[in-house]
Amino acid sequence: MISICFFNNKGGVGKTTLTCNVAAHFALELRQRVLLVDCDPQCNTTQLVVSDEVTQKLYKNREGRSKTGTILDVVRPLQVGDAGIDANISPILASSNRFGTDLLAGHPRLSIVEDNLSQAWSEAEGGKIGGLRKSNWCAALCTSLANRYDVVFFDIGPSLGSLNRTVLLGTQFFVSPMGADLFSIFGIRNIAEWLTHWLKSYKTGFDLSNRDVQGALAEFDIKKEPAIIHGFVGYTVQQYITKSKGGVRRATKAYERLLDDIPKEVRGSLGDFSAAGLSPESMHLGDVPHMYSLVPLAQSVNAPIRELVASDGLVGSQFKQRDSYTKNLSAIVQALARNIGMGNP
Repeated sequence: MISICFFNNKGGVGKTTLTCNVAAHFALELRQRVLLVDCDPQCNTTQLVVSDEVTQKLYKNREGRSKTGTILDVVRPLQVGDAGIDANISPILASSNRFGTDLLAGHPRLSIVEDNLSQAWSEAEGGKIGGLRKSNWCAALCTSLANRYDVVFFDIGPSLGSLNRTVLLGTQFFVSPMGADLFSIFGIRNIAEWLTHWLKSYKTGFDLSNRDVQGALAEFDIKKEPAIIHGFVGYTVQQYITKSKGGVRRATKAYERLLDDIPKEVRGSLGDFSAAGLSPESMHLGDVPHMYSLVPLAQSVNAPIRELVASDGLVGSQFKQRDSYTKNLSAIVQALARNIGMGNP
């Protein structure tokens, strides 16, 4: 099973839209068994994938219902002092949505778990095995899912906090969606500095714990070197809106300079974290065209953009926009599949 996180320290770059649509392409086009995990307390992935009726049933009057739950249910043991997770929570099934993926829904109260994970991280840095186990909750979740899915996608917020740290600690790969703006570049630099700092602290804590209680970490499948150390597999750039004259796109100089800077900024900041064998050129997965009114339309009908049809309200030039997006997305998925070792599916 492959686990991938979409992450940038800069918000507003279309991360959730890209994550969900890439997941849908893996499921519907590549016929992979896909799970989406919403680890953003804003729950944007959950709101995009399933209807309001489904979410109301999920969040209201939970007592006596099935084990279908949210990511909060998975990590609830951490809130009461346990070091493990509840891996018996069932996701919302693909049969109930148009994305073709199972969904482990988000929860607004997930942000409250941040305090527990922050304390656990302090314990992990000091070599406490309980802190290391709690900090590796996402790795434990992925292990529990390994026989059920081919690919698991994690959507997280833009924070450089404890929650996102533990998600990255437990996943194999990450992708950074970017906008053509200076703050996306700052976001990439922040990620690199943040990763460097906490990966070093994690190694120190691991060594301390392994010295004091030999064999215990292996018992709980806690790795000394998490895969994310060499897990960066690429970035996308969200295209900006330009004016056209005579059908020709008119470049904006300031933005064009930024587009020229992005590859070298990514290489300089995240190159050391890139997966083995990736060239600087292959890190650029592709560009995401501006979707204008398609994004709110897709949100209103809970559908991936590639699946939008006339009965959803698609009209006029939107058909061409949908097809353009689908073509670009297909190229991004092919590049991503190659970079994570799936070859050319």
